[in-house]
Amino acid sequence: MKKIYTIVLAVFVLAAGAVFAGGTKESAGKAKAPAPENKVLRLITWSGYAPPSMIAKFKKETGITVEVTLSNNEEMISKLRATRGGGFDLAQPSQDRISAVVEQYHIYQPIDYSKVDTSQLNPSLLSAVKKNTLVDGKSYAVPDVYGTSGLVVNKAKAPGIKDYKDLLNPKYKGRVSYRMKRPTLIGMGFSFGYDPFALYNDKAKYQKFLNAIAKKLIAAKPVVRFYWDNGDQLLQSLRSGEIWAAMAWEQAGWKLHAENPDIDYIAPTSGALAWVDTFAIPAKSENVEGAYKWINFMLRPENAAVFTNKEKYGTASKDAAKYLDPDIAANFKRGLPPEALSKAHWYPPVPPGLEEMEGKVLDRIRAAK
Repeated sequence: MKKIYTIVLAVFVLAAGAVFAGGTKESAGKAKAPAPENKVLRLITWSGYAPPSMIAKFKKETGITVEVTLSNNEEMISKLRATRGGGFDLAQPSQDRISAVVEQYHIYQPIDYSKVDTSQLNPSLLSAVKKNTLVDGKSYAVPDVYGTSGLVVNKAKAPGIKDYKDLLNPKYKGRVSYRMKRPTLIGMGFSFGYDPFALYNDKAKYQKFLNAIAKKLIAAKPVVRFYWDNGDQLLQSLRSGEIWAAMAWEQAGWKLHAENPDIDYIAPTSGALAWVDTFAIPAKSENVEGAYKWINFMLRPENAAVFTNKEKYGTASKDAAKYLDPDIAANFKRGLPPEALSKAHWYPPVPPGLEEMEGKVLDRIRAAK
């Protein structure tokens, strides 16, 4: 019986071995099936940044459906914090709202620039965004949309106003306006030869800078007509001739220029202040490849121009100007040509505590007699 049992067992082992060997050989002959391509891109962005015509064109080219959630910086951070970087495949935060939340909450992943067609991008804009979203040697964003703050001037009335500090010149007493907000402190700083952004990480030096600018703004209070808060109020004052020059955005200047060619937006000689909204990929994006496809698609010059023609904001796509409507192209050529854009001061992240310091200085200026 023992001999028979041994023979039976040997036959069983050989048979089992053949079965397993056959299974292994069959498996080895078949390549692993690739994961199906994700055909949905969940985008959280600002109003107007994903035109319906571009969504339709992108789907036709790639087969990917773009699902848009409209938001702002605070909501983007809140939603992505709640999911630890999940729920969306691509986001569009401002560049100064990225590095701090990456350090604190890890809600974005580093950008793989080998997957970005950087040849489409304005080099100075790309360099600024890389620098200002840097965390542990890696950058977390790609530039998309920008806007600036400079001067809106009635050139027939005030041809000598070329820089922020010219708004303090007594010869324009009662004919100028600006906001009592932090951009005024920073813009005046650059105009008077400071580099406020370089002082961000030294609070003692930053306070000294704020005090110096406050002294100049207090001394110039008799020159200013009013500190504007309402954009409609400012536009009407410039239209009527009550105000000859103001610190304001390019869209305001271009709107007035269409009504009165004497009024226009000017990039200050010391450089306009500028913000950038970007593309950033959430840490738990489920369609990273689709995200890079959308980034490259929206930065193609002809596609980027669709956005600018409608919304009037600038784009990081360096050749989009070739596809702009003539009046829009003329605005950028006059007010923000490449040489002016290269001098722009792009807002970096604000360290904790600085805005509180600025707020106290702004209150002091308002209260001064």
